[in-house]
Amino acid sequence: MIKFMLMVNKQGQTRLAKYFAEFLTTDERRALEGEVVRKCLSRTDKQCSFYEHRQYKVVYRRYASLFFMIGVDDDENELAILEFIHCFVEVLDKHFGQVCELDIMNEPEMVHYILDEMLLGGCVVDTNKANVLEPVQLLEG
Repeated sequence: MIKFMLMVNKQGQTRLAKYFAEFLTTDERRALEGEVVRKCLSRTDKQCSFYEHRQYKVVYRRYASLFFMIGVDDDENELAILEFIHCFVEVLDKHFGQVCELDIMNEPEMVHYILDEMLLGGCVVDTNKANVLEPVQLLEG
């Protein structure tokens, strides 16, 4: 199960944060985000794309200037989460046309809406790009 998802730029500024199934205070979230972001940004390209942090496995992937980081519980498949991140980026690309950090900053509600179409309560419910974008297009139409 996915516990949290972060989208962060190369400077460590959070562009999207979504939490599932666990209650964390604002201070606890801020501390967790800071620790996860610092660790991800300090890792080299030769290191694998996941590591353990507290009670989470953090799976991350970099696309251009953005890092996508997902915290999952121990029994989750890391490769499946990497594939989910890639699918999410493909959906964003299809919607925005080569998504960039500026798109995320200008339309955060749309990014959250797309993510909500793909995840429900921290579980992946749909990865079909056409199925995910159909209600998004109806919303904009």
